[in-house]
Amino acid sequence: MKKGEYLTTLLRAKQTVFSSREIMLLWQETNGNAAKVRINYYVRHGQLYRIRRGVYGKDTMYDRLECAVKIFTPSYVSFETLLTRAGVVFQQYGQIFAASYVNREIVTDGQTYQYKRLKDTILTNPLGIEQTGNYAIATAERAFLDVVYLNPEYHFDNLSSLNWDIIQDMLPIYGGNKRMERNIKKYHTLSKSNV
Repeated sequence: MKKGEYLTTLLRAKQTVFSSREIMLLWQETNGNAAKVRINYYVRHGQLYRIRRGVYGKDTMYDRLECAVKIFTPSYVSFETLLTRAGVVFQQYGQIFAASYVNREIVTDGQTYQYKRLKDTILTNPLGIEQTGNYAIATAERAFLDVVYLNPEYHFDNLSSLNWDIIQDMLPIYGGNKRMERNIKKYHTLSKSNV
């Protein structure tokens, strides 16, 4: 790659957020130190925006949901972030919730990212996960199941928008958890009584 093409390659990419590893792949760079020097040069000159160590945006207007899945990989946007959008939970949350292999809260660039740990077999199962733009995001049904899996006594405000057939199809992902199956039946019954 020629000298002037490195930044152009990033700016032409569809992503708004890049990990150091993704930048090296786009640049076809095998020397990590050379890539680090080049990245730091672009950051110092305002041509790349450092969100946090190892994660960079094209500028300050990067997609926060895309950033959530770049900080820890594999991960996908889920839980209350999706349930609020779907109208299942009415409370608005300032943080972005994501499923990952770790439990962690990260605050960077004024945004709080809340990561909740799921077992690898659940986390890596693609059922109910959509690739939206440059990040993975759960459907409302998958986010609902993720919440029930981690918090069986959660209060949901409006269960009528969920597709219960899809929920039943996805339930086996959670490993035949009998407690969870009982809770899903309870929530399903509750959703019918509220209609």
